[in-house]
Amino acid sequence: MKTHYREPAMLKVITMTGALALLTGCAVGPDYQPPSTPEPEAFSEGRKMVAGDLGQQRFWQGFDDPLLAQLIDQTLTANHTLEAAVARYERAAALLYGAEREQWPSVTASASAAEQTLADIEQSPPGTGPERVQRYQAGLAASWELDLFGRLRRATQAQRAELEAAGADLGAVQVALAGQLASSYFELRGLQQQLQVARQSVALQQQSLDIVQARVQAGRGTDFDQVRARAELERTRAELPTLQAGIRAAMHRIAVLTGQPPMALVDTLAPRRGLPETLPVIPVDSPGEVLRRRPDIAAAERRLAAATARIGVATADLFPRFTLSGLVGSVAADTGDLFTGPAETRRVALGIDWTFLDHGKVKARIEASGADSRAALANYQQTVLVALEEAETRLVRYQRAQQRERRLEQAMNNAEKAVELARARYEEGFIGYFEVLTAEQEFTATRDAAVRSRTAVTLAMVDVYRALVGAPDRQPG
Repeated sequence: MKTHYREPAMLKVITMTGALALLTGCAVGPDYQPPSTPEPEAFSEGRKMVAGDLGQQRFWQGFDDPLLAQLIDQTLTANHTLEAAVARYERAAALLYGAEREQWPSVTASASAAEQTLADIEQSPPGTGPERVQRYQAGLAASWELDLFGRLRRATQAQRAELEAAGADLGAVQVALAGQLASSYFELRGLQQQLQVARQSVALQQQSLDIVQARVQAGRGTDFDQVRARAELERTRAELPTLQAGIRAAMHRIAVLTGQPPMALVDTLAPRRGLPETLPVIPVDSPGEVLRRRPDIAAAERRLAAATARIGVATADLFPRFTLSGLVGSVAADTGDLFTGPAETRRVALGIDWTFLDHGKVKARIEASGADSRAALANYQQTVLVALEEAETRLVRYQRAQQRERRLEQAMNNAEKAVELARARYEEGFIGYFEVLTAEQEFTATRDAAVRSRTAVTLAMVDVYRALVGAPDRQPG
């Protein structure tokens, strides 16, 4: 139902009443209340780590690796996933500006020129012969929705929350990309070190084969020992292509993360570098501080706020909308008469639009908005639980990875001594080659496991940083 009142006296009264209501009116729909979140007092493994603030820490600087820092800085500048997140933030900012402008009058300018030949029936009096009519018009029109029930204010609240959520998404992408680049970089260095270990094992087994062949030639060895030594050597050599392929794949991944073609960094990354000897100290705050810092939780909370505000947008449709419009212009049959007194035209109108006949449809939209709000609340609660799970799990894995590394270091030292003793006893004829082969296999496996363990500790440290600062495994879309 839409009506217009044009009586000047009535318009003044209604306009003044509407303006007063605009200043004092309330916004319909629920006011947003941030959800309460139960927080454990401390992480189970956090007691063993140093307390501190991770909020602004650039963790990769603690590795003292200029190339790593350079690659991460380039990722945070040129990565295309990050560019998409920036674009989504800019889109949300533009939509917020548009929502804010909806609360203010819109002004348009128009001009037209028309010429028409009237039919006999259109002439006055009819049938007086061909008649041409010229009409020139120019003017300014303004329209303003009086937001008496807060529909536009709620829409602005929702869009502002969406902008803040997009900003949090952007932060999550930045942390995730830094973590991904660091993980890929350390995977590469770990694979390079594994390749070096494999090549050292090849050299070690080649030495054993030479010893066996010398004993066979001297009549103190057997062909069986020689065949087994050669088989073990070839088995170790067969591991090299797989490691080389993994190294190249890691190089490709790092290049793409930095916004470059896959082959762009092969030469840069080819020189082998070991894994870091010492790792940065990871400060661990309370779970509450972690939850307040994580951008994925902030994004989920802001989307809950937006969904709550949209309930008010839908509820406002239960009430009438008041639109104040006006026109100031000039209409004349000749351009020379435009903007003269007789050609002046004005119009002021108050439109009332009330969709009470569509009450069922409005109620359905309100119910849908309420369901969206409940879904956003559930998503927020799940995000909190997943964040706590990630932090607890990654802290445990980091601690256990460190323990495993220490054990493997001891095992590798003992395995190396066992190889030296086995070779000496074999050359003296006290044991057969089977014992030597077993000792070498154990040493090779233990040394490879030690390198893998060091890689796992470094990657676990990066994962702890991501969990505490706030990079979810899934990237926001």
